[in-house]
Amino acid sequence: MQKETEKKEYVSLPYFGLNKLLPYLKPYRGTILGMVILCLLAGVIDIIIPLFQRYALDHFVALGSMDGLPLFIGSYVLVLLVQVISNIISCYQAGEIEMYVSRDMRRASFNHLQTLSFSYYNQNSVGYIHARVMSDTARIGGLVSWSLMDGVWNLSYIIGAIVVMLSINAPLALMVLVIVPLTALAAAYFQKHLVALNRKIREINSRLTGGFNEGITGAKTTKTLVVEKKMEDDFNAISSDMFRTSVRASHFRSLFISVISFSSFLALSLVLWRGGLITMEGVMALGTLSVFMSYALNLMEPIQWIVRAISDLITVQVNVERFTRLMETESDVRDTPEVIAKYGDAFEPHRENWEPLHGDIEFRDVSFKYPDGDEYVLEHFNLKVPQGTNVAIVGETGAGKSTLVNLVCRFFEPTSGQILIDGRDARERSQLWLHSNIGYVLQSPHLFSGTVKENLLYGRPDATMEEIEAAVKSVSAEGVIARMEHGYDSNVGEGGDLLSTGEKQLLSFARAILANPRIFVLDEATSSIDTVTERLIQNAIESLMKGRTSFVIAHRLSTIRQADVILVVKDGKIVESGRHEELMAAKGYYYNLYTRQFQEESINQVL
Repeated sequence: MQKETEKKEYVSLPYFGLNKLLPYLKPYRGTILGMVILCLLAGVIDIIIPLFQRYALDHFVALGSMDGLPLFIGSYVLVLLVQVISNIISCYQAGEIEMYVSRDMRRASFNHLQTLSFSYYNQNSVGYIHARVMSDTARIGGLVSWSLMDGVWNLSYIIGAIVVMLSINAPLALMVLVIVPLTALAAAYFQKHLVALNRKIREINSRLTGGFNEGITGAKTTKTLVVEKKMEDDFNAISSDMFRTSVRASHFRSLFISVISFSSFLALSLVLWRGGLITMEGVMALGTLSVFMSYALNLMEPIQWIVRAISDLITVQVNVERFTRLMETESDVRDTPEVIAKYGDAFEPHRENWEPLHGDIEFRDVSFKYPDGDEYVLEHFNLKVPQGTNVAIVGETGAGKSTLVNLVCRFFEPTSGQILIDGRDARERSQLWLHSNIGYVLQSPHLFSGTVKENLLYGRPDATMEEIEAAVKSVSAEGVIARMEHGYDSNVGEGGDLLSTGEKQLLSFARAILANPRIFVLDEATSSIDTVTERLIQNAIESLMKGRTSFVIAHRLSTIRQADVILVVKDGKIVESGRHEELMAAKGYYYNLYTRQFQEESINQVL
């Protein structure tokens, strides 16, 4: 399981960490200010409306007079119209803020991820990163839009209602306000338990989703092992746990709503009891009693919302911290400001300043250990690779064969020492300059969603159709294209899932060749291709690699006998180096690897 670099102590951001969001809110400060003003206006109108009710009861009902009714109706309709318009505009603005802020944060986080080195992806799972980019930004977008809008309205309503009640009749207002802290305490108690239950539901849901995913993706294994009953029992156990927890949360939520409703009706009952006595004694008018009833009935819901909002804000603080932590993560491999000024970066390259790459590579006293490792993988390693040299790297699975390649490609920086490209330290030029000159074919090929042609053009976007066809033909992949219904315009599916592993590998080869790189890296690239096709590709590669520097991490040792130098890796260390004939004559570790694999291949051919 991949290790996640989340630090639990990262909880000291002031203002719940919201100050970290200011750069993303600043472009929309005018829209946010407008929304806040409109929400304040809506809150004030909600406070004023009961006063219209009071006026109608005291002047039209109690006195039995219709004087001023048209003006009253007109004013009332105008106020309602202003409220409707302000609500429509503020809701539109809230939606706009949510979408734009979330979009900007997703763009910023996705672009930042492109700049991070391999070590970040080694230490953080895809699901963890995906949650930062999608879920966390969505929660934050909702906080700074809808939550802000509701918060402004609720606070303005609570403050306004309390001020109006105290100004009309302070003793009666205090009777109502006594219930407010009690309601807040009850809401806080229920909210605390609801948050815990909802967190548990999310955890169980993750297990449920994982179990469902395993049941589908592992269906063949399930059937061959005849463990359908066990899978069913495990899934039913998780599902039952989900059911029980959800029912408990539902019951708790129902009780919560009932308590809040009881508080509202208790406040209303106090107003009716005490206010009714005062009204009967002639101390207070009927319209004033009506105003108190409206405020008492409507005051508890905003109190409930504020308690819930505080709980949500604490929860969203985690989202803010995780997002800002991602944005503050620095790559282990960075270009200096001077290099960026001259060569540009991945988003704004200055290609006019790029020198041609020839392919001379030198490891000069290089020591290296992975950022999350304790032991050195290389120590004081020296190696000169002249232009056009074919370097093969061999060793058992997990021996550390990819380390050299990762350093050459500058996916990692040396812990000490230098790697020279064409006689200059690789750090004196940009990563993009180097990567643009490398053709990398992985053991597990990856194609992007889209057509065959679109995938091939990732290697060189300005390539002509003739050049694409030539690259495809050079790796004997024309048969793959011919079998597809729409040829080069055929869709490959998500990650190339509509193609076999071998077909994806052939297209990956063609894509690398189309890029016309000065350095080739083949990471066990022919391991998923049949031996006949491998021989065809091998012949093509030998021709294409002439004059180019290449690094081949070999799966079948028989394919690298012609390499200029073979590096033998064991337990993360280079234990032997030389040509095939030299290593075989030495009868060391390479000799044992080669003879054992040769014997296994011979037995397989007989079988």
